[in-house]
Formats: sequence, structure tokens, C-alpha cells
Amino acid sequence: MALEPVKKMGLLGASSLVVANMVGTGLFLLPSSLANIGSISLLGWIAAAIGASALGLVFAHLGMVEPQAGGPYAYARDHMGPFAAFQTNFLYWGANVIGNVAIAVSVTGYLAVFFPVLKTPWFANACTAGIIWLFIWLNTRGANVVGHFTTISTVAGILPIAFVGVLGWLWFKPELFLAGWNPGNLPLLSAIDRSASIALWAFLGVESAAVSAGVIDNPKRNVPLATVIGLVISTLIYVVCCTVMMGLLPNEELRGSGAPFADAARVMLGKWAAVAISLAAILKAAGALVGWILIVAQSAQAAAQDGMFATSFAVTNEHGMPARNLVVTGVLMTILLALTTSPNVATQFATITSATVVLMALPYIYSVVSMWRLNRTIGLTPIKQRFLVVVGLLACAYCVGVVLGQSAQLDRQAFIVMLLSTPLFALVRVRGSVVSKGTRRSLRRRVAHH
Repeated sequence: MALEPVKKMGLLGASSLVVANMVGTGLFLLPSSLANIGSISLLGWIAAAIGASALGLVFAHLGMVEPQAGGPYAYARDHMGPFAAFQTNFLYWGANVIGNVAIAVSVTGYLAVFFPVLKTPWFANACTAGIIWLFIWLNTRGANVVGHFTTISTVAGILPIAFVGVLGWLWFKPELFLAGWNPGNLPLLSAIDRSASIALWAFLGVESAAVSAGVIDNPKRNVPLATVIGLVISTLIYVVCCTVMMGLLPNEELRGSGAPFADAARVMLGKWAAVAISLAAILKAAGALVGWILIVAQSAQAAAQDGMFATSFAVTNEHGMPARNLVVTGVLMTILLALTTSPNVATQFATITSATVVLMALPYIYSVVSMWRLNRTIGLTPIKQRFLVVVGLLACAYCVGVVLGQSAQLDRQAFIVMLLSTPLFALVRVRGSVVSKGTRRSLRRRVAHH
């Protein structure tokens, strides 16, 4: 009996996936992290938007010319070789597993508005673990279910936030904005660099459509369109909302807030508005978590199909989803959650996101190099090729700036993780070399059949 074809997501679902992943938790908790630098971080947003736009163009071009399931990993594999591919997947997968914990933490942070007991670290962790496993299960139900969920959560979550972003200017106080301009008296370039590096968290996910090309209808058309649409919508929302936040709340209050948008809504319209915004934040962050779990699974699945990850990561269920892969991801997220326990949600969120953005820098740079190599083979006009070289250089400069903008200790730890990828690659390739080409083809046919 023939199996029913796996349902894929269209342009609306793919665009919603990009927006859901980009405007997930950054909108709701990132203002607290940026408040440590001050409202001068607005300049950092401008730098970050330029860098993220360059990255968006890179992935839009790759998705249009050569859509590949697995995104950065697949491009590194095809255009830079097996070691770069393994290193890309190792860092990208690891960074996103860590980042997903931050998203789940933010859901708990806004739930604490309704259940104050969740402000206690271990109660908060228990709630977050439950959230993680709920959305792991939802991902096993199929890409079409994920697409519908992210579409609904994106619309429901963004509309109230857009409402606050527009009406918030009626309560905006220039004196608050200026009083919190640069509380640490940082040099201008240092403040821009640090805030732009923190803001990269907001733009993680610009590659979401490219990574999920395998579950998107007509990927050559829909992947680049979804990437550009998602980037434009997300950038506008971030810049407008984060700017107005710094004129609604005093800098000191914003820095310690575990639910900054709820606090801002309370200033605007009272307690009922805080409740409404908290509900929107929970729904929006939930959509982001569902989408990012899908991205992590797709990346690991593509690597497993090539023998660079455990082959069980590539085996799919009747819905076309890598269920074992998802379960392992859930276990790792739960362990990381326990290891990063902090006195409050804002501190835990900042710790996790800083580690995530540093690890993501190298996979993004490898994607740029892959684009340059691909472009040599497809007959682009000289003007377009030079334009894409400049775009790639801007994207690389931004990634390097992100690393420089973090603490020396964090950069050293990330460097150690990167070094570990070398012996791990040797072990994986030795084990993978035992698997014959025929076996790998059989595995791919089994995955495609499911």
C-alpha cells in the first residue's frame, strides 16, 4: 500500500517559521540584556541590522540557487569538504540546542507573571523541562503541524506586540531614554560592538528557511522569499519595540526585569495590559521553540544521512520527522537547563544567549565561503558576483565583530569547543568509513520513503 505523501509547508508557513524563529525570545527578554549597555545600544541595532541583512542575502541567494535540507551544514559539505561540514554541524547543532534552552526559559519567565512560584529557580526549571518535552512531542507530529502552529503563534503573538510598539510612543519619555543612554560610560565603538554582538541573538534564525528546505514546497521560490520577508518583518519589529522600551522603563528596572514587555504594558495601560502581553509573549516564544526544535532536528538529520552523526538521527517516523533525533535533543536540553540554573530568568537567559551567538559565528562564515565557491560555478554576471562578494564580506565582518564583542573568557571556552571538533571528526569519520556507500544509499532511501 502506497504511503501518503508527506505534507510540506508553503510560503506562508516558511515565512512564519523565519519570523517565529527570529522574533522568538529576543523581543521579550533581549531588552533586559541590552539595558546593561544602555539606550546607546540603538546604534548597535543599526550595525546588527546591516550585518544580519548581509547574512539574510547570503541564505536567500543560496536558497534560490541551490536549496538544501540542512542549511549551513549542507552548504559546507558540498563546497568546503567533510571536515568543514562536520565542524559546522557540530557547532550549529550545539549552539541551537543551547539556544533552545533560552527560548524555553523565556516562556517560563512570562508564565511567572501568572504563577509567582515560578520565580523560584527549581520550580522554574521543572516548568521549563515540561515545556521542552511538550514541544519535542509536537515536532514528532510532522512539519505541516509545525508550520500551522508557528503561523498561528506568530500572528497571535506579533499583533499585540506591534500594538505596544506603536502605541508605546504615546508614553515614551525622552528623559528616561537619555538617562539610560550609557550607564557604564563605555567608549562609543565598544558600546556599539557589544550591543551588536548581543543583538545577533535577535537575528539567529535568518537561515531557518534554508535549513528546512527539505520540508518546504517549491524551495527554489519559497526559501529566498521567506528569508527576505522574515528578515524585513523581524528587523522592523525589533528596532521599533526595543527603542520604545528604553523610553518606557527606567534603565535600572529594565536591566533586572524578567518580563520587560509586561512591565512596559503595565506602565502604559495597567495590570490587565501586562497580563495580555504576557500571554502574547508565551504564545510567541512557544512558536519560536517549536520552530527551532525543527531546525536542530533537520540539521542533525542531514549530517546523519552522510555518516557524520549517529545514523539513528536520520531515521524518520510515519510523519517524516526524525523522532529519535528529537528525543536526544530533548534530553540534552534538559541537562543544559539544570547546568545553567541561575537566581533569575534574566541572568540565565543572558548566559545562554551569549554562548549561543559565539558558537554560531563560524557556521555563518562557512556559509559565506560556500556561497562564494558556488557562485564560481553557476555563471553569474561579474557585477552580481562582485556584489555578492561584498555582501559576504559584510556578513563575515559582523560575525567576527560578534566574537570580539563578547568576554575573553567566553571566547576562550568557545575556542576550546571548536578545537574539540577536530578529534571528534577523526572518530566519527573512522566509524563512518565502516558504513559502505551502498548502506548510506539504502539509509537515504529509507528516510525518503518515510
